[in-house]
Amino acid sequence: MNIDLKISGMTCASCSARVEKKLNKVPGVNAVVNLATERAHVEFPATLTEADLISVVEKAGYGASVVEEADHTDSAAARSADMRRRFVVSAILSIPIIAISMIPAWQFAGWQWAITALGIPVAFWGGWPFHRAAFAAGRHGTSTMDTLVSLGVIASMGWSVWALIFGGAGHIGYTMSMSGMLSLDSHGHTHIYVESAAMIVTFLLLGRWLESRSRRKAGDALRLLLSTGAPVAHLITDSGERQIPAEDLQVGDEFMVYAGQKIPTDGLVVSGSSAIDTSLVTGESIPVDIQPGGTVIGATLVTNGSIRVRATRVGKDTTLAHMGRLLEQAQVGKAPIQRLADQIAAVFVPGVLILAALTFIARIVFFNNSTDLALASAITVLVVACPCALGLATPTALLVGSGKLSQHGILISGPEALENAHSLTAIALDKTGTLTEGKLAITSVSPAPASFDLLPLLAGIERHSRHPLAQAIVAHARERNVTLADVSNVREEAGRGITATWNGTTVYVGNPSWLVRNGIPVPQNEPDGTVVAAGTPGTGETPGTYFGHVTLTDTPRAHATESLDALRNRGITPIMVTGDNPASAAPIAAALGITEIHAGVLPEDKLALVHSLQASGHKVAMVGDGINDAAALAAADLSIAMGSGTDVAQASADVIIVESRITAIPTMLRIGEKTLRIIKENLAWAFGYNLIAIPLAMFGVIAPGLAAIAMASSSVIVVANSLRLRNA
Repeated sequence: MNIDLKISGMTCASCSARVEKKLNKVPGVNAVVNLATERAHVEFPATLTEADLISVVEKAGYGASVVEEADHTDSAAARSADMRRRFVVSAILSIPIIAISMIPAWQFAGWQWAITALGIPVAFWGGWPFHRAAFAAGRHGTSTMDTLVSLGVIASMGWSVWALIFGGAGHIGYTMSMSGMLSLDSHGHTHIYVESAAMIVTFLLLGRWLESRSRRKAGDALRLLLSTGAPVAHLITDSGERQIPAEDLQVGDEFMVYAGQKIPTDGLVVSGSSAIDTSLVTGESIPVDIQPGGTVIGATLVTNGSIRVRATRVGKDTTLAHMGRLLEQAQVGKAPIQRLADQIAAVFVPGVLILAALTFIARIVFFNNSTDLALASAITVLVVACPCALGLATPTALLVGSGKLSQHGILISGPEALENAHSLTAIALDKTGTLTEGKLAITSVSPAPASFDLLPLLAGIERHSRHPLAQAIVAHARERNVTLADVSNVREEAGRGITATWNGTTVYVGNPSWLVRNGIPVPQNEPDGTVVAAGTPGTGETPGTYFGHVTLTDTPRAHATESLDALRNRGITPIMVTGDNPASAAPIAAALGITEIHAGVLPEDKLALVHSLQASGHKVAMVGDGINDAAALAAADLSIAMGSGTDVAQASADVIIVESRITAIPTMLRIGEKTLRIIKENLAWAFGYNLIAIPLAMFGVIAPGLAAIAMASSSVIVVANSLRLRNA
């Protein structure tokens, strides 16, 4: 069982690491918590309930609720607005505090008391989000990024108030100056740090607000996707046409869609024709012509004419809902490269607290500094450290990258897919429906004997299959208004064919060699090309009967050659894999420049090929769309399913290409590669920043105010860098 939880109260990487750790301590639970999306994806045994999981999160000091199917509200907007309000007020109060503290000429009599009065609301009202989160963490025996901030602010203000009352800083005539370093004295008086507390709060509020805005921008793709659906449907009833909410449609309902309207759900066109704009869902800018018998995707736009559609999928089963789930799943996941960052973030805050304490002690004992200077160094260590950048490095890039992919009609199941795609050396592509249009056309019908009515029987059986060959035969029959034969007990064997009962007789339809193995006397002089034969096996002394065959042809997909060239330029070798005979596969391979062909293969042969390539050191991608590809897809290092394929194939896939365009494969590799590069840049920055900033703070090179600016900037830089993917 699995569930998605909305987690509230997380403010940094330490928070998400703590929630994830607590959930994973429960026997049988596997949880991934994402700071950027504020979601947890949890797999759990049937012995546990949703309430049990929520209780674990609440005991860790955070809120949790189940994400409902339709729950896509942007709760981060309210928090962003609150951060903005607190920042504006704090900034207005902090400007005079900082200016007076920096410029001795402006320090009037009693100025230190005035800035303290201004600083207290900044430190405690403006900084309340940090104090509240730190208190919640402390109540549960842990520490987070907010612990560091809260301690730094309280220590700065606490010391300043003590210095004013007891340390001699409150007398009339007191002056001081401020710079980015801690080497300055205060004209013989104890230094106060009101301006440091104000700067810490103000700049961190600015950083959190900008970070929140950027993270919301990063999630725009999901919100856009989930808002593209049509709100209403024009349902056709016995009494006429009436308008209903789209979510009330049921499978089998028929509805009208007129020019300029969105299609409310997935369906089959019953009558009418139109050009459908699928750009919002698939990324394909050219409208697709749809005729009766064609399938349409919910949320796509009818640009002209009108169509009558029968609903085939509704609610959570629609393509749009499936895309939303996959996109959320991809965004909530973690790339293997992020695991090290998570491990460091989990121990980061306790480590910083220890370093701050050691800094305070060392500066007094070994450097003979005054207490206030030692305290300032310790405060700077607390403030400058930033595990948030570590925690945001991967999730924000994934948010933007997966959103960008979805705009191209490409869905990834998780971040692991991007890492696996980066190291590919071979790609096995199913021929029919992947390398070719999959729009096979019958070139000849050869019944045996010639008087036998072969087409009605073939089409009557094949209408129960989604295989492109079967669909071509059925379409050919319907175009000619052929009455399809009534059959029963239909059973499909992947890669071989289909059996059914017709007039009390078992009929085999499919690959000629399969029919021969079942005792059907198929002639040996079958023509080259894709052949579907039919017959019935013998019983006892009675020989089998051959009913005849049909021959079909296919054409390569548009831009397939350019796409394969792009793969070769990346060092990826394309391999054709097909269940068709070599004679029908060879012309397609030659047209596409593919030199390695595996024809006449069964599903187990495709699986064996993937294993063989992997054993020889290849990183293998498998591209397919049918039941016969499912096993090979599951075994490949990267599995890519075409959106027009079967549910079984898509369930086995790491990547789904909604519009079944082979051109999307190089696009996926390009955006995936750039996403990985951004992730690595983010992690390098996050690690490098902390490795440099913390020692500088320990040695007094930077002051608390400057530390606040640096810390706030580090997270914003990571998120801003991730947003560059929007232009990928």
